[in-house]
Amino acid sequence: MSFVFDIAAGQQASALGKYNQAVMNRNAKVKEQEAQAIKQQTEFDIAKFDKSYQQLVGQTKVASAVSGAERSGSVLNVLRYNAEQAETEKDVLTYNSQVAQSQKMEEANFARIQGNIARQQARIAELGYYAKAGESLLRIGTAGWRYLRLHQELD
Repeated sequence: MSFVFDIAAGQQASALGKYNQAVMNRNAKVKEQEAQAIKQQTEFDIAKFDKSYQQLVGQTKVASAVSGAERSGSVLNVLRYNAEQAETEKDVLTYNSQVAQSQKMEEANFARIQGNIARQQARIAELGYYAKAGESLLRIGTAGWRYLRLHQELD
């Protein structure tokens, strides 16, 4: 009668594998959402940076006008340098965001892979339990057949 328990164990192994896969798939979705949040935060940070940069440009122009400096030479050099630095800063923000997003997507992919592995391991365990149940049934059947054959020979 141990085959009954083996069948139940096989069903439990299957259910556990499906559950673990579902958990890992949920973790993958969370990681994808985190990647999206990083992207949105970067867009917000760049917009905020642009606003700050435009204020700096305005302050620089006002300061040069108040000092009586002409919009040539060193004033233009400062404005150009600030513009170059602003573009570099935005490029760095974008690059760091893309790296962080890629890491989150890789974590999501890895979670899915772990889920698939958990499911496959559960399937293997399930098959093992079913094979063990089948083996028990064969033993019972063989013993019954021998019993019947022995009694037929005695009759």
